[in-house]
Amino acid sequence: MSTTEVPRSFTRMDESTAEQWAVIGAETVAHQDRTADRVLDLLRSLDTIVDGFATDQLTHCLQTATLAERAGADDEVVVAALCHDIGKAVSVPNHPAIAAAIIKPYVREEVYEMIRVHQDFQGRHYYHHFGGNPDARETHRAELTSEQFALAETFADEWDQVAFDPNYDTLPLEHFEPKVRAVFHQARML
Repeated sequence: MSTTEVPRSFTRMDESTAEQWAVIGAETVAHQDRTADRVLDLLRSLDTIVDGFATDQLTHCLQTATLAERAGADDEVVVAALCHDIGKAVSVPNHPAIAAAIIKPYVREEVYEMIRVHQDFQGRHYYHHFGGNPDARETHRAELTSEQFALAETFADEWDQVAFDPNYDTLPLEHFEPKVRAVFHQARML
């Protein structure tokens, strides 16, 4: 190897160079579109998860996004609504944290928070059936701004908790794909 040639990889990060990280950064940017592809694949996989609901989880996510879009929500909110239960493809108990982590580099803070806390906000409508606290959303009031809290309430009360209707005129995934691709096109560096 010549002294001007930069190795493409290393075996230990503590021995890496700035030149190697420049290559990694450039390749990561060049392949950023794979993020949207993976998100769309995860969404499609939700069509096999029903778990006793009136719709499968893909339909629920599509319906939530349809409701958000029809209410005039911006593209980040609509895509987050679409992806809010994407974590169920991996784990139902911690699905909000999974979904929030996936979208965090691509959306503004209040949209990330909307997804991170959505389970406790939606809990107003069903936690009491399990002996839980239907006012669990109040545990987040001190940590969220008033705008974040209001957006999470709108999401949970007007879109998420009502999105299990198999007869609703739900928009298909193909309708949302351009928005998914646009939102996941470039990450915000954290």
